[in-house]
Amino acid sequence: MNDQEPIAHARSFGSMVAAYDRGRPGYPTSAVTWLTGDDPMIVLELGAGTGRLTSALVEQGHAVHATEPDASLLDVLRERVPGASARRCGAEKIPANDHSVDVVVVAQAFHWFDHARALPEIARVLKPGGHLALVWNLFDQRIPWVKRLSAQIGGVDAKGTDALASTSFLEDSPLFGEVDAHSFQHWQHINRHSLGELVESRSHIAELDPPERETKLAQILSFYDDFGRGSVGMELPYFAHCYRAEVIDQTEQRPEAADAADKSTAAGAAAGGKISDGSDTDMLLIDFR
Repeated sequence: MNDQEPIAHARSFGSMVAAYDRGRPGYPTSAVTWLTGDDPMIVLELGAGTGRLTSALVEQGHAVHATEPDASLLDVLRERVPGASARRCGAEKIPANDHSVDVVVVAQAFHWFDHARALPEIARVLKPGGHLALVWNLFDQRIPWVKRLSAQIGGVDAKGTDALASTSFLEDSPLFGEVDAHSFQHWQHINRHSLGELVESRSHIAELDPPERETKLAQILSFYDDFGRGSVGMELPYFAHCYRAEVIDQTEQRPEAADAADKSTAAGAAAGGKISDGSDTDMLLIDFR
C-alpha cells in the first residue's frame, strides 16, 4: 500500500454521506470526558466526519475547531454543529499556529493518516502539556452473534485490531510520551434499515461495484432477519477504544515557542480564566474564524 492509498480510501466516505451520517454510532459521554479531560479546552478535531464526536465535544463546553478533508461530510458537520468552527483540510497540513490548541482529537480516522507527516503537525499545534487523543468504536465481538455479524461485514469490523494497530505510530513517536488506553462499553439501537445504512457507510463496501454491493448488503440483511427483531430492532454492543498521549515539551529547545505560550496564558488570565478560542491572543487558528 502506497502513502496515498489510505487517504484515497478514506475519502470514499463522501460518496455515501447520508448513510454514513445516519448509520454510525455516537460516543459515550464518559469516553468523551476521558479523551479531553474535565475542564473546557481549545480542541482541534481532525477527520471529524459528519460531526458525531464534534457535537459531544461542544456539549461538554469545549471550544472546538473541526477539520474534515471531504466536502460532503463537512457540509453535514457544519449544519449539525453550528457551535464549532470547521475547515476543509487533512491532518498532514493543519491550518493552525504553533502551540495554539490544548487537545487534538481523532475519531475513527487516525489509521487513515500519513503518520510521518501528521504526527509532527499535531505536535506542532499542541500547547506544552497538551495531548493527542484517539478513539475507535468497534463491535464487542465477545458476543457470538456480533462476531458473526462482524465477519459478514468484513473490513475494519472483522479486523478492528488493524485500526488499533495504528496506535503503534503514536507509541513509537519521539514527539509524544507514554500512551494511556481505556475502553468504554456502549450500545447502538439498530433495526433492519439502520443496519443497512451502517453497512453502506463502510468504505470497503462503498468501493464495491453496485452488483457486488447489493449482494453483500442482501447477505447481511438476511443475517439480521435470522437474528434480529424485525422493526423493533436490537442493541448492537460496542467498545469505544480510547488512547491519549501528551506531547513532549520542546520549548527548552525553542525559546520563541515558550514566549508564545506565555502570551496565550497571560491573555487567558486577563479574560478572567474563561475558555478562549484564541481570538484574544496572537495565536489565532488560521482561517478558522
